[in-house]
Amino acid sequence: ESVDDEDEILLALADELGNFVEYVGGPHYGHILFTPLENLAAVEETVVRDKAVESAAKVVVSLSPQQVEEFYIPMLKRLSVGDWFTSRTSACGLYAAAYNLVSPAHQDELRHLYAQLCNDDTPMVRRAAATHLAKFTKPMSKAHIVAEVIPLFNSLAQDEQDSVRLLTVEDLIAIAEVLKPDEAKTYILAVLRSLCSDKSWRVRYMIADKFVQLAKTVGQDIVKEDLISAFVHVLKDNEAEVRTAASTQVPGFCALISQDAILNEILPCVKDLVSDTSQHVRGALATQISGLAPILGKDHTIEQLLPLFLQLLKDEASEVRLNIISKLDRVNEVIGIELLSQSLLPAIVELAEDKQWRVRLAIIENIPLLASQLGVGFFDEKLGNLCMSWLGDCVFSIREAATNNLRKLIEVFGVEWAKQTILPKVLAMAQHSNYLYRMTTVFALATMAQAVTPEVIRDYIVPTATTLSADPIPNIRFNVAKAFGTLVPLLKKADMASLINEQIKPTLSKLGEDTDMDVRFYAIKAVQLI
Repeated sequence: ESVDDEDEILLALADELGNFVEYVGGPHYGHILFTPLENLAAVEETVVRDKAVESAAKVVVSLSPQQVEEFYIPMLKRLSVGDWFTSRTSACGLYAAAYNLVSPAHQDELRHLYAQLCNDDTPMVRRAAATHLAKFTKPMSKAHIVAEVIPLFNSLAQDEQDSVRLLTVEDLIAIAEVLKPDEAKTYILAVLRSLCSDKSWRVRYMIADKFVQLAKTVGQDIVKEDLISAFVHVLKDNEAEVRTAASTQVPGFCALISQDAILNEILPCVKDLVSDTSQHVRGALATQISGLAPILGKDHTIEQLLPLFLQLLKDEASEVRLNIISKLDRVNEVIGIELLSQSLLPAIVELAEDKQWRVRLAIIENIPLLASQLGVGFFDEKLGNLCMSWLGDCVFSIREAATNNLRKLIEVFGVEWAKQTILPKVLAMAQHSNYLYRMTTVFALATMAQAVTPEVIRDYIVPTATTLSADPIPNIRFNVAKAFGTLVPLLKKADMASLINEQIKPTLSKLGEDTDMDVRFYAIKAVQLI
């Protein structure tokens, strides 16, 4: 009765019916749910049909073999030969769930019916058959796959519609998993070659996107003889989308082939892609290229990859620069920080002032790693001032990340270093005429307190916070109250109750009588922690 209802209602109905077995009297009566689900599987709206199929597959698992043969199979047959393509499309998704639950005679029948759907006149049905073929293949025996599934797969892979052909890439992987390498050569190599050089870019895109998965399933011989040249083709494809997908597969595929093949065949393509006209291709490559460093080893990384990293670090697109920075730790593991800093540090310092704040943020997040490897002397000389300059950045996220960065640096270099280099500079900012600098000082003090000793909190942080509690700007006063809320538990742990009672409590009491409502709120909240 409800099939004419709103699609949202039908979708909710199709979803709920899958969990309804216990409410109709348990598995013994579960088959009753197939009646409404069959109607929902034939409606026009795709999402409703898909959900109905999913629910029917969920229900069938709880039924007895007798119920499956008596109720589920007849429903499957009716949907498979329905007049409208919608019901035949839905039927494709119902075969895999029932295959292992029925007798061999019924299994033969199911394979026969599925073959009809694979050869249906309507492209939408063939598309659904191609989508579900991989799942339907899983429960089958190898003999049936070779005798019946591979011919179906071949016809779908040569379909006139590219929207059908592109869906057969998943099927190819599922079939290749079952076959031995020599059988793969016999049965699927020809189709693989034709898909790799398909006239439709969408099909080539699917191949490029699943290339590593494919290479792992078809065996080393096919990889050496066919897939290396096929991979070079997709890396040089006319369509940027295909090159982008292929770029994401570079390290994964290179791990499967010899170093000579990488250097002679793949690296020349990678060098071309670094200066590709499409920003998306360069962005995808920047994310993945560092994965080549462990595969190529130190010498080849220095000789072949470092120039490419430098080029990508200077790319005009911020996304590309961002992607290469965020993966530098992999390169560091291979060539060591000394070489990395000599060759890449100038570029990193330049990027630290990049106009895109996300690029600056990525640099900040990598600073503690660089610091731990570079050592104190080098860091103070090259990067110390840079880290302080971020505290005055115009973007709040950068200022916040910069305060967290200081905490991490104290953890790396120790409290004594902080007392000599960072703390004097942060405390000086408390006198700055611009209120944003004073605000950042409050944030920095609260964050750094978690990494320093109780004595540093007593001698440096609490006096400065107390001074700032009388600031004319309410935002600063209530952030001081919040900072005290962070400091109190730390001082309690260090048995510094006298400091809390003599300095912090009177300051918070004063803030609790402030003219600003927010200042009073946070001051009272902090007092409750004492």
